[in-house]
Amino acid sequence: MTSENTSDVPGANESFEAPLARGAGDEPPAGAALGTGAAAALGATGSHLRRGPLRAGDRVQLTDIKGRHSTIVLEAGGQFHTHKGYLRHDDLIGQPEGITVANTGGVQYLAFRPLFNDYVLSMPRGAAIVYPKDAAQIVIQADIFPGARVVESGVGSGGLTLALLNAVGDQGYVHSIERRDDFAAIARGNVENFFGGPHPAWSLSTGDLADVLPMTEEPQTVDRVVLDMLAPWENLDVSADALRPGGVLIAYVATTTQLSRLAEAVRDTGRFAEPYAWETMQRGWHLEGLAVRPEHRMMGHTGFLLTTRRVADDTVIPERKRRPSKGAYPAATDEETWTEDDFGVRQPTDRKLRRTRRAVGQARDAN
Repeated sequence: MTSENTSDVPGANESFEAPLARGAGDEPPAGAALGTGAAAALGATGSHLRRGPLRAGDRVQLTDIKGRHSTIVLEAGGQFHTHKGYLRHDDLIGQPEGITVANTGGVQYLAFRPLFNDYVLSMPRGAAIVYPKDAAQIVIQADIFPGARVVESGVGSGGLTLALLNAVGDQGYVHSIERRDDFAAIARGNVENFFGGPHPAWSLSTGDLADVLPMTEEPQTVDRVVLDMLAPWENLDVSADALRPGGVLIAYVATTTQLSRLAEAVRDTGRFAEPYAWETMQRGWHLEGLAVRPEHRMMGHTGFLLTTRRVADDTVIPERKRRPSKGAYPAATDEETWTEDDFGVRQPTDRKLRRTRRAVGQARDAN
């Protein structure tokens, strides 16, 4: 839930044309013995589309000599046109990744399959995404492990969902809950395009977390709950009911006002340990001979993350010893209504949502 301008983010303005199926891992050396785990990894959902020579249907990222990226989907007999000539797709099909190809105008491109970061920043969006730098923090700080049972609320365009599915693997479980049908459809399209089809570990529900979660998950069976929503403090009790003791709750919020209210609500429940909050900023570096310096632009504030752990029932949490400063706790405003407009969140138009749904193969009449 962020309003950051993506124009300065590498790959953010790339076009998205067709499905991308991805997995993880490399081919083992010839003759190498495979254990059960290694054999399973080779068959992970979408992994076969991240290995081997380039094939028709693969997504390929072309980088020119100025570092500009263009993403294409390979088609037999297809062409990639620019004002400086065109590139034949057949020159890439059957070739390994990492080759250099030239178009008819002599412009050279380095060709690779896009990485996870490239895909997320260029995929069609209905809602704002959780950026890869924050998704990486969520996966590590919340300890999203292979086989984990994870509930995610606030799916948006599916960027974080992809990271969660990559982390839990085929033997895990991710239940994504989204209030808006349009956003859920766009997320479904992006996830299926990325993995080359439905993911066996993913379940997607439409509705409010408070209504859906008690009906779909048994109490104390969920390992992790991830909240990306306007008022996550309203769903702390239902999240605590689903989490097992020791489970992790992690929330993504955009403003300090939300962060403060969420932290105090976590403490007031008496069902969670002391919360921890932080933000992550990413700055690239210019590398040219001895001219090594920070880039002039960076990916700054996108959102805050807060994490806490579910304590066992009937646990009395030790009282904090530090003394808050005077005025740290203003009068309560429980009756206050929170809207997206309060935080400058721009809602996509119906026209944009229809266009985005078509781009990911989830048009309204294609159900």
